[in-house]
Amino acid sequence: MTKPLNEKTINIKPSGIRKFFDIVSEMKDAISLGVGEPDFDTPWHIRDEGIYALERGRTFYTSNAGLKELRVEIANKIKANRQIEYNPLTEVLVTVGGSEAIDIGLRSIINEGDEVIIPEPSYVSYLPCTILSGAKPVIINLKGENEFRLKPEELQNAITNKTKALIMPYPNNPTGAIMEKSDLEAIHKIILDNDLYVLSDEIYSALTYKGTHTSIASLPNMKERTVLIDGFSKAYAMTGWRLGYACAPEPIIKQMTKIHQFAIMCAPTTSQYAAVEALKKGDEDIELMKRAYNQRRRFLIDAFKKMGLECFEPYGAFYVFPCIKEFNMSSEEFATKFLEEQRVAAIPGNAFGDSGEGYLRISYAYSLENLKEAVLRLEKFINKLRKNNHK
Repeated sequence: MTKPLNEKTINIKPSGIRKFFDIVSEMKDAISLGVGEPDFDTPWHIRDEGIYALERGRTFYTSNAGLKELRVEIANKIKANRQIEYNPLTEVLVTVGGSEAIDIGLRSIINEGDEVIIPEPSYVSYLPCTILSGAKPVIINLKGENEFRLKPEELQNAITNKTKALIMPYPNNPTGAIMEKSDLEAIHKIILDNDLYVLSDEIYSALTYKGTHTSIASLPNMKERTVLIDGFSKAYAMTGWRLGYACAPEPIIKQMTKIHQFAIMCAPTTSQYAAVEALKKGDEDIELMKRAYNQRRRFLIDAFKKMGLECFEPYGAFYVFPCIKEFNMSSEEFATKFLEEQRVAAIPGNAFGDSGEGYLRISYAYSLENLKEAVLRLEKFINKLRKNNHK
């Protein structure tokens, strides 16, 4: 073959997360704190519903947009928790995870040459999906001293006459940062004045440890310009079920469904039936897991303070983002040596954008037992580095 492959795809870098996951999977006695996957099993009543769907022979395609019953339950949950009303028949689309919703959401609103603002550090899919949609990514480097929240002056300075959309990645992966209602109100007028679309990734919305999650789509005149993305992976420990959803105005959902129709057909049928059960009866499961995550979160923040490791207190998702700049090593170098010497895998902060350099993402979606052992190894590792630096 002499004809070149697609240049956009070739120039996209592989995920920095998978590299460390692949290494640790081959390493004996290693502790992995790298992958953002709950250590809980999917609750039994949800699994039972999936099993029951199989036993009943529900192995057919659903409608492209998803089971009507599931879309109704999604709309009910959004109305109850976020005070936003969506028509389940025309404004809700069931997708294969939140990642598909990000991809087709961008492709539905972007024209070649548009600009998309991406606050970083943030989830690794935003940048490549923006590029593949034909847009130019415009990066806002969020600051640790602001707890990685998006500030109005940062947003205003990033906007040009080509800006089409803003990605809102809160609660945030990798930092655990949140945007409270007052933070959202501070950027609200800027979005409206500049007629921007917003892609609001709220996959961690159920895992907020300070107050309750506020969706930007709930603010005045925001629903009609927002694609709200959420799913079942994080809140219900359903990562392998591959199920997410998007809520947006009918004209946007119509285009998203068209892409979904040709590329996917429909989300997995068994997963959709299980998700109906999750939405109807899964609130107690979320609270149980959330309490466990919060205990682990507080344990890590306290442990970092005791070892003198700088880390702002995160209030969302299940990640902490400690600063390692004092050691004069790149994030990649620190994470690699930590893995080699102490057999603990964490993710370099720059895997989530250049502004993540000097930080480390540690997931606490793991048992407290593993976290305690990992902290002991981390303390040993950084004490050695500090001792060597003072020689």
